[in-house]
Amino acid sequence: MQARMNRTPNQDVTTAVQHLYKAVHAGGADARVLELVHLRASQINGCSPCVYAGVASAKKSGETDERLHSVVAWRETPFFTDAERAALALAEAATRIQDGAPGVTDEIWDAAAAHFDEDQLSSIILHIALTNFFNRINHTVREQAGKTW
Repeated sequence: MQARMNRTPNQDVTTAVQHLYKAVHAGGADARVLELVHLRASQINGCSPCVYAGVASAKKSGETDERLHSVVAWRETPFFTDAERAALALAEAATRIQDGAPGVTDEIWDAAAAHFDEDQLSSIILHIALTNFFNRINHTVREQAGKTW
């Protein structure tokens, strides 16, 4: 399968995305939590370039192989904190809306809100949304893991 686009990115789009990422990181959410939610949403969506890049980025943030290999089965492992579990549940609920899942329930929201302040929650939610955005773009243009990231 070959990527469908091989042209220079639109600078307005690039600038907008940079501003969104700046907003994500300005909210004070721990970088490793952001990496975990990015990886989990990308796994759910089957986005190979985002999974590939997410693992590499998470390692640069100090994440371990043990935890990265366990993100897909985070509920069944002892490797994540309660705060990370709340963020992963939020990522799954926000990502699986097309599956007919109930979305972010009050229970999921309350668990996340118990661990993160409003700014951190905003960062996490925006990062989940951006991940889903890029997952869909990569799927549409058939981007391959490791080709441009």
